Amino acid sequence: MSATLPTMQPAIMPAMMPGMALLPALREDLKLFPAAANRDGSPAWMIQDPVTNRFFRIGWLEFELLSRWSLRAPQILLQTVAQETPLQPTTEDLSALVQFFRQHQLLRASDAQAVDFLGQIAQRAKSSSWKWLLHNYLFFRVPLVRPQGFLKAITPWVSWIYSLPFFFVSLAAAVIGLMLAARQWDSFVHTFQDFFSPAGLLGYALALMFAKTLHELGHAITATRYGVRVAHMGVAFLVMWPMLYTDTGESWKLDDRRQRFRIAAAGMAAEFALAGFATLGWSLADEGALKSALFFLATTSWVLTLGINASPFMRFDGYFLLSDTLDLPNLHQRSGELARSQLRRALFGWHEADKEAFEPALRRGLIAFAYITWLYRLVVFLGIAVAVYLFFFKLLGIFLFVVEIVWFIGRPVWMEVRQWGPRWRETRLVNALGMLLVLGAGLLALVWPWQRDVVGEAWLHAEQQQLIYSPFPARIAELAPAGEVAAGASLVVLDSPDTRSKAAVSGIAAQALALQLDQTVGRTDGAERRALLAEQLGQQLAESAAQAAELKRLRLTAPFAGRFIDIEADIKPGVWITANQPIGMLVDPKGWVVDALVEQNALARIRVGDRAQFYLRNQPGKSVSTQVQAIDSARAQVLPHPMLAVDHGGRVPVTKQANGALVPRDALYRVRLHVDEPDTKGERMMLGSVRIEGERRSLAQDLWTSVAAVLVRESGF
Repeated sequence: MSATLPTMQPAIMPAMMPGMALLPALREDLKLFPAAANRDGSPAWMIQDPVTNRFFRIGWLEFELLSRWSLRAPQILLQTVAQETPLQPTTEDLSALVQFFRQHQLLRASDAQAVDFLGQIAQRAKSSSWKWLLHNYLFFRVPLVRPQGFLKAITPWVSWIYSLPFFFVSLAAAVIGLMLAARQWDSFVHTFQDFFSPAGLLGYALALMFAKTLHELGHAITATRYGVRVAHMGVAFLVMWPMLYTDTGESWKLDDRRQRFRIAAAGMAAEFALAGFATLGWSLADEGALKSALFFLATTSWVLTLGINASPFMRFDGYFLLSDTLDLPNLHQRSGELARSQLRRALFGWHEADKEAFEPALRRGLIAFAYITWLYRLVVFLGIAVAVYLFFFKLLGIFLFVVEIVWFIGRPVWMEVRQWGPRWRETRLVNALGMLLVLGAGLLALVWPWQRDVVGEAWLHAEQQQLIYSPFPARIAELAPAGEVAAGASLVVLDSPDTRSKAAVSGIAAQALALQLDQTVGRTDGAERRALLAEQLGQQLAESAAQAAELKRLRLTAPFAGRFIDIEADIKPGVWITANQPIGMLVDPKGWVVDALVEQNALARIRVGDRAQFYLRNQPGKSVSTQVQAIDSARAQVLPHPMLAVDHGGRVPVTKQANGALVPRDALYRVRLHVDEPDTKGERMMLGSVRIEGERRSLAQDLWTSVAAVLVRESGF
């Protein structure tokens, strides 16, 4: 849904052009019709430009001047309005109206002055084509169809969706569907994560197309019900991403604000109903293609309705709904003017009046709305800048990223700051001193090397520890009890009948071959047979040695002195275990270390030998003194222990690979710290966090390091 509704502001009121004998003629195709009254109760009218299908709202003064435009003589027109109405128009008012008509090309082209003005516009368009490209490369529209005939034909057939019974049924479906989905929330979330695949993305794209089509038809059919012509429907491209749109600009002809509100809300209402029925269907459907399709429809509809379209901070449905509710056309522009005036008064103490007068509560709300809109758009434009960088090849991506930052973020800020210079003399002394104090404090916080401690997730464990497990399926014959063990001591004795059988068969076969080889000694005709038997004997002896090595692996010994701990409860003599099944853990409690994961930008501030404290998570207030022993030169490719992951109680976000490995999502580097006084009573690893006393650095240094790293990384083409 789109509507253009410029308003006449005092800032565009130039003086009457000298020598103007007659007013310029207006275009004959312009249409004028009543509009809903302004907030103060004064009457309002709308001017429609049929060529561009744009609408311009004018007030009582502009209407009285326009209705007597045929007088053409400026002074006669002003005197007539003053005599026939309570209004007292001035030359500046009339000049502003003329300039307004010229600016929006509402004057007749045959008028000489209008021709000159159009020529100037064309000349400016030629010289600023690059500006048009900068404005429109991220968003442009392509009209595709003129659906008026189709809409008139189907509107009677879908009138039932506007009934109260359908509203209550849709509401009930949404509430029940959400309640049932909440009972299966884990399944719902996991389903969402599982569909990030080529097939899943295709499903989301199809669901998005269906939901957006229904959304735009909601606008179009509702507008048709109220007699509003839908000029065209088509595709708009936002950062090269296609999205449907419907031109319902003529809804501004409606003088009933509630009807305009319903047209603006129809798209979100359609998606709300779709989301409700799809969520209910997903909760009740069996596993299969239908359940997947309903899931796609439900998620896309909820996200589009609540996350995007409902936002009033961009020119989506939520903006027009809020604008109609407050009866404030051009809400962004008017609230922005209030916020800028308030900002100038607060910063500089200037005596600057608001350009419009509002009730105190509404005025505060509009100013707050403007600040939130600025912050929201800053985040959106930064996101778009990153998106255009990632979507295009590197050279073009960098160029478009810079254009986005400079034109859509830097330029508005500069245009405001540029106005501060000429008026600096108006600044109150106390405001100037306060600003200098704040700027000085901010600069000091930026350059002062106050950062010191480097924090990271960590785990405390024995420097020597080894997991004891079975090398192949076997039966436990002997098992050492938990406790102290010496180096080389037997921990587990396994029995594998299959391995013993193979070793016995291999030994008997070797003896038989050796006997046959001995029997050929002294015979003159057995040279070839002796060579064959010797080769077979060598192979069998190798097999026998391999089986003997396998038998030795059935005895698991301690590679170092320590404690045998964490023996599984169901592990006991006589029990069969599988290959690689853990049996217990051997640890040396005399030497303990801490492995910490530190962010990449903090590595430059730590050195080997730096002091650090390890804080145990399950024992608040207790810490262990440590010292940096080693720093890895490459990022951690795999999480050193599963307990550090968010899914297992830790605090490190990870990505799970197809082979089950947990990979840290961020660039983290392992730092090993030596424990000064190990707790010889401890046996098990413990989670916690480490705080390293690193080099003091300023925020400016860290920022420069990050920027330089990005520049170096992205400098290759």
